[in-house]
Amino acid sequence: MIAVVGHTDLTEDAQKAVGQALRRRLERAPEGVGALVRAARGLPQAYGRAAREAGRPLTVVLPAEGKVPAPLPAADRAAAGELLLLAEQVRLLPYDPADRDAVVAADERLVGAAGALLAVWDGSPTDGTDATAHLVAYARARAVPVEVVWPAGAARTGRAPRAARRGRPVGTR
Repeated sequence: MIAVVGHTDLTEDAQKAVGQALRRRLERAPEGVGALVRAARGLPQAYGRAAREAGRPLTVVLPAEGKVPAPLPAADRAAAGELLLLAEQVRLLPYDPADRDAVVAADERLVGAAGALLAVWDGSPTDGTDATAHLVAYARARAVPVEVVWPAGAARTGRAPRAARRGRPVGTR
């Protein structure tokens, strides 16, 4: 399976570009390889849609309290509903979706269970709210292949992409 992690504060235009890039990446994957994502709004939704468009089976991970799904934050509920409709399989994972550290630990488990990772990442360091850099390092330390997905022109809300702040065009490395 190919898991996805990444920035949750993408602009609307970036969401569209990232969704297209993810679909193209999934279309190139070997036959039978599925997509794995934790239920939430934004990037997980874009990935779920991309998996469906690419004809890939989607596995969605929901938080659990014991053997039943745990309530998601209100902002993620509609997105989770859409992902469940797109999913071929649902997995329950014990974690508290209101606890940032528990969410990061859940993402670490997804990364560990994946055969590859797509990271929607502008190259910025982990800042206490966004753990993308941490998850990329976590995957690499466990020999999980990582492909960074950051389409030209992608941007995050509230701040300029890191590459642009350094004076380089976005999408160059």
